[in-house]
Amino acid sequence: FFKQKTAYEIGVRLVGSEMCIRDSPLNHVAIIMDGNGRWGLLHKNSRNERHKAGLNTVEKIIKESIKQKIDYLTLYAFSTENWKRPKKEINYLFSLLENFLLNKTENLNKQNIKLKIIGKKNFSKKLNNLLNSVEKKTSKNSKLQINLAINYGSKFELINAFKKLHKSKDQINEVNLEKHLQTKNIPNPDLLIRTGNTKRLSNFLLWQLAYTEIYFEKKLWPDFNERDYNKIIKKFTLVKRNFGKI
Repeated sequence: FFKQKTAYEIGVRLVGSEMCIRDSPLNHVAIIMDGNGRWGLLHKNSRNERHKAGLNTVEKIIKESIKQKIDYLTLYAFSTENWKRPKKEINYLFSLLENFLLNKTENLNKQNIKLKIIGKKNFSKKLNNLLNSVEKKTSKNSKLQINLAINYGSKFELINAFKKLHKSKDQINEVNLEKHLQTKNIPNPDLLIRTGNTKRLSNFLLWQLAYTEIYFEKKLWPDFNERDYNKIIKKFTLVKRNFGKI
């Protein structure tokens, strides 16, 4: 059997007659994890069960990202618009997050994974403290950085960044604006995957995705697996990214 190549190793490849050599062809993957609700309806499960199934997929994709030597993985878990959902569902979702963090922090450290939260932390005191604690405990880890987007909205992020930039009296340009984004010091995503057969960005990283390759996956998030992930990674490596150049 042939050994499967990682995203890093696939960086040296042929495109037509031209050899493209890249030190890190796939550094940052962002994912909009869509389709939990529809998966629950199809499987006649409760709305709560769907989130458990989605969490299992998260763990699989984290493991595969490490295997593929990807440095950054950004997961869109809860948007500023998601507060419109039923209160019971929101409470369950955050209790699931609390349990995950309480039970998995030690495992994150063992795997050398850093966790960073992007979004406004205005949750319960308990959850805010827990998020801050896990960020601190994993801050020195370096194998994979997971950016968990919760209570995140890109429009809100941009408005606040412009306000801070204006207040700073610095010149208004891209470099200075990016200093005030929640993704400061994080490279922009190379690849965005959205599951659930929906083709929109849903107020996610609107600034950061300007030159990102975007793949819309038909499968619902709980059904998405490592094989699907690797297929998209392979497709990504066949794209020659010019960033506006010829």
